[in-house]
Amino acid sequence: VPNSSPTAASVSTDIYGQAIYEACQTILKRLEPFKRKNPDGSWEDWVMAAYQDRVSLSATGFYRTPNLGYSFETNSGNAFHYFTYGVACSEVEIDCLTGDHKNLRTDIVMDVGSSLNPAIDIGQVEGAFVQGLGLFTLEELHYSPEGSLHTRGPSTYKIPAFGSIPTEFRVSLLRDCPNKKAIYASKAVGEPPLFLGASIFFAIKDAIRAARAQHTDNKIKELFRLDSPATPEKIRNACVDKFTTLCVTCVPENCKPWSLRV
Repeated sequence: VPNSSPTAASVSTDIYGQAIYEACQTILKRLEPFKRKNPDGSWEDWVMAAYQDRVSLSATGFYRTPNLGYSFETNSGNAFHYFTYGVACSEVEIDCLTGDHKNLRTDIVMDVGSSLNPAIDIGQVEGAFVQGLGLFTLEELHYSPEGSLHTRGPSTYKIPAFGSIPTEFRVSLLRDCPNKKAIYASKAVGEPPLFLGASIFFAIKDAIRAARAQHTDNKIKELFRLDSPATPEKIRNACVDKFTTLCVTCVPENCKPWSLRV
């Protein structure tokens, strides 16, 4: 496949799969005369006959996604050829005294069309979900007042580990939903499941709401702010009690912080 694009935006299978298909169709057309001459022959027989007749047995293919082109000025056109859908439900447990949390269970159903390889697709869903889990609950970025990033790698911020994986982790692929717009009715699956990690974040917020409701000073329907990522510090401070009231949260005047959270 010449003139290839980067393997990004979860479109590699769509683009290169169709390009390879087109190249295969070219080769099959070249083999048609030999198949007609020897209808009872094998694939190897037809290929050898074509080779001996000096017919090219290689081909290139190219594919471009159709009907793409979105205009921000007119709010018209298509930004994507199709959409990949998924749903996740997560259950967590928080420690109101330490701010720690445990991911107890996650169930995911993902629409990947007619899966080309269910084992690979399920692995892609699991991996993207764990990336999202890190994005929404662990990986906190700190910047200097001048805009320089302090947290530049796993040594300066926390990433998902064994203990971050839900104790019960179930992934299912939606059945009987072919996608007519991609190769063999499949769908992109690399990046779309990432946002399903937000189910962990919102489960944590729901648990915090339950903890706040247990205190007589807090109304059960009270709105509160919880910024992503939901780190132990944020979880602990959101579980308002007599201890959090002792913490000074205001910043003194003329104080220049060493880092800023964005």
